[in-house]
Amino acid sequence: MTEEITVTLNEMVPLAERLRYMQLFRVGCAVVLLAYGLIAPDSTNASLGRVLQVSALFLLVSGVSEGLWRFRRSRGLLLFTGMLLVDGVYLAFMTHATGGSVSPLRYVVLLHLIVATLLASYRTGLKLAFWHSLLLFVVFHAQQGGLLTSVEGNYQGLPGTDYERLTGFVIAFWLVALVTASFSAINERELRRRRIDLEALAELATRIERMQEPTTVAQVVADSLVSTFGFERALVLAAPDGDPALLASTMRNAAPPVESGVDLVVRQAGEDRRTLLLRRLDPDQNPRLARLLPNANNVAVVPLLAEGRSIGVLVAEHNLRHGSRIEERVVAMAGQFAAHAALKLDNAWLLAEVQTLAETDALTRVANRRTFEAALERELARATRAAEPVSLVMVDIDHFKLVNDTHGHQVGDDVLQIVAHALGSECRAIDTLARYGGEEFAVILPTCDAAEAVEIAERLRQAVASAPTPVKVTSSAGVATYPLDSVNGAALVKAADEALYESKRNGRNRVTSASAATTEVASAELWETLTSL
Repeated sequence: MTEEITVTLNEMVPLAERLRYMQLFRVGCAVVLLAYGLIAPDSTNASLGRVLQVSALFLLVSGVSEGLWRFRRSRGLLLFTGMLLVDGVYLAFMTHATGGSVSPLRYVVLLHLIVATLLASYRTGLKLAFWHSLLLFVVFHAQQGGLLTSVEGNYQGLPGTDYERLTGFVIAFWLVALVTASFSAINERELRRRRIDLEALAELATRIERMQEPTTVAQVVADSLVSTFGFERALVLAAPDGDPALLASTMRNAAPPVESGVDLVVRQAGEDRRTLLLRRLDPDQNPRLARLLPNANNVAVVPLLAEGRSIGVLVAEHNLRHGSRIEERVVAMAGQFAAHAALKLDNAWLLAEVQTLAETDALTRVANRRTFEAALERELARATRAAEPVSLVMVDIDHFKLVNDTHGHQVGDDVLQIVAHALGSECRAIDTLARYGGEEFAVILPTCDAAEAVEIAERLRQAVASAPTPVKVTSSAGVATYPLDSVNGAALVKAADEALYESKRNGRNRVTSASAATTEVASAELWETLTSL
C-alpha cells in the first residue's frame, strides 16, 4: 500500500495536509463513538469505560505517529499507511461495540473509505476496502464463536439473518469503494496529466533558454509540441515584422510555401489573439498552410504574441478520431508553448539586431572598424594555418570633402551609402567589406594573391565610378597581400594605406599595389640620389 500511494502523496497534495485531515477524521470518529455510548448505553457491547479507553489509546497512537513524522519526516508514507490499518481496527471495534452487523455507526467505515481513497489513491482505497471487509467478517465470526459479546438480540425484528445483513452491507460497501476509486482514478489521471504538462513546459523553457538562433528555437518548440501532446505535424511561421516566414517544421520534406500572400487564418489568429481550431485547411483562403500541411485535418493555429503584437503562428495538426475534439487542456498548453516560443523568438531577434548594430556602421550598413579588425585577425590566423594568401584593399573616395562642402553633408551621406552598396555588389560571400573611417572603405579578400587582388580592386574602382550617386565621384585604391607585403595585420593595413596614398599622389582614380608603390618610392629615392651627385 505504501508503494501505491507514494506518487499521489508526493506529487499532488502535501503529506502534512493529508495527515491533518485524517487526524480530524479520527477525532471525529472517537467523539461519535463516545456520544453514542452516552446516548444509548444499552445498545453497546462494551462499557462506556472500555469505549473511552480504546478511543484514548487510538488517539494516542495517532498523535504519536504524527509526532514521529514531524520529528523524522523520512517515514511519513509508512506512518500514513500504518495508521490506515490502525483506523480499520478501531472502526471494527466501533462497529462491534455498537451492534455489529446492524450497528448504525457501521456507515462510518464507508466514510473512512471515501476519505482515505480521496486523500491517498484509488489503489489504496481498494486495498483498504479489502482490509475493512476482512475485519468485519473477523468480528462477525468472533461474535458467532462466543469470543466477543453481542447485543444482536436487540435487533431481532430486522429482516434476514446476521450473516445476510453483513453480506449485504459488505456488497454495498464494495460498490461505494469501486465508485469512489473510479472517481479518484479520474482525478489522479487528470492531475498527473497536468503535472506532465507543466514538466514538459519547464523542460521546454530550460532547453530554449540559452538558444540564440530563431530557427533552432522554433524547431525545438515544434518538436516538443508533437512529442508531448500527440500532434501529427507542427510548424512555426514567424518574423520580427512583416509576413511570417517558415522557421521550423517537423516534416523532413516540407513543401516550400507560396511566395506571396498571408493566410487568412494566420492573420485572423494574430488579430484576435486567440487559438483557432479548424477541421481542415481551405487552399483558397490559406494557400501557404495548405501547401505546407497537405490534407491536414483538426488543425490548431496558435498565435505567437510578444509584447502585445503578433509575430507569427504555431500551427499543429492533431491526430483525432472522427467526431472527437481536441482537449481544452491541450489547447491551453499549446498556448503556453507558443507564449514561451514568442518571447524567446522576440528576444533572439532583438539580440541579433543589437549585435548587428554593434558590428555594422550605422550609416552604410557595412561592417564597422571593430568588426573589420576582428575579421582581419581571424583571416590572417586561418591563412597562416592553411599557408594561403590574404589580400586587403583600401578604397578612398576622391575629393569627398569637396562634395560635403559644395553639396552638403546629406548628399555626402547619400554618396557614402550608395558607394558602400556598389562595393558590396562586387564582393564575394567570404569577403569582408567595412567602413574604415570617414570616406575610406576596406575589403578583406581571403585566398586572393596580389594579382587577383589588383583585379578585384580595379572592379571595385569601376563600381564606384559607375554608381548612381547624386554627384559623380571616383575612388583611389591601394592593395597589399599577406605574407608578401606584411607579416601581421597592422603591417598589412599600413602597406595597403601607403599604396592608397600612392594612388592619390599619382592623380587619383586608380589602383596601386603595395609592391608597385614600394618600387616606385625606391626608384624615386634612387633618382633623387643620382641627380644630387
